[in-house]
Amino acid sequence: MATMTESKRQLVWVYDLNKCIGCQTCSVACKVLWTHEEEGAEHQWWMTVNTQPGRGTPKDWEKMGGGYNGGGKMQLGKLPTPEEFGGGWDYNYDEVLRGGHGRSVHLQKTAGSRSWGMNWDEDEGGGEFPNAYFFYLPRMCNHCDQPSCVEACPSGAMFKREEDGLVLRDEDICQGAQDCARACPYKKIYFNASSKVSQHCIGCFPRLEQGVAPACVRQCPGRAAFVGFKDDEGSAVHKLVEKWKVALPLHGEFGTEPNVFYVPPLAPAPLREDGSFDEGGNRIPPSYLEELFGPAVHGALDVLRTELDKKRRGLDSELMDQLILYRWQDCLGHLARDPADITPTISTGITID
Repeated sequence: MATMTESKRQLVWVYDLNKCIGCQTCSVACKVLWTHEEEGAEHQWWMTVNTQPGRGTPKDWEKMGGGYNGGGKMQLGKLPTPEEFGGGWDYNYDEVLRGGHGRSVHLQKTAGSRSWGMNWDEDEGGGEFPNAYFFYLPRMCNHCDQPSCVEACPSGAMFKREEDGLVLRDEDICQGAQDCARACPYKKIYFNASSKVSQHCIGCFPRLEQGVAPACVRQCPGRAAFVGFKDDEGSAVHKLVEKWKVALPLHGEFGTEPNVFYVPPLAPAPLREDGSFDEGGNRIPPSYLEELFGPAVHGALDVLRTELDKKRRGLDSELMDQLILYRWQDCLGHLARDPADITPTISTGITID
């Protein structure tokens, strides 16, 4: 088993679920940067955005186990299958676009395509008309303070990086046992059948080391993502997590102390049968949000509503200004360097001008 190392500082992510539009730009940015061309990583999407309520990816991941039990004992859960992870569907593009068949053929999935898309239940959500609801939930490796994947690793390949708390692995040591994937309760660890090693989000650490934010945060068009050190009192993430306590971990009961936090979604008041609004009601059931984010979600929602009301009445609200994010660079904290300013190098050590 691997030895747990306590990090000196901890990088954290915050996603504002009131602003995430489910565009998957973060997912694509991550994919293109890290796993697009790697053999055996075709099915790997280190960042995914799922519709809630929904079954997620891998399918029904919340029921697969892992993490720590109430007594603090690490437990191995189910290993997701490739079919449960799902993936993009293949279509007959060549036949339709280049086959010269005109309108006689149409796009359809080709034989061998996966039956489960990564977000197949898009926009289904919950509730009944006229009070249906849904919201989007970005998911990635949580780079936990108590990562069960690290404890479960039989070869010692996995470790928590001291300088920023990222959970990484040494692929030269990894034996491909996949105990890490069983132990991860969030099921965000993949297996590369070509290289025979497990792989997961690396927090874009090569970018971090040059002062550039992770791709998922930098590329978010909705200004819904924040990144920074948890102990940096001037950072947005510190204020949202520690000061205002409106950013909460997902399934904290898993016991791994995750470092990805979420500002829970507010929702319009539900409609009554006569078409009027029930201003005292909640279209998204608070009980459902509590299932995801724990009982602290009620206090977080109260703070958000109070500060939103202040803003609507023309009063100052530092919290709302932070979430509105008038300057998008403010979500990047100390990682605001433009990636275009980085001079890339190749393995020979030659600098590319």
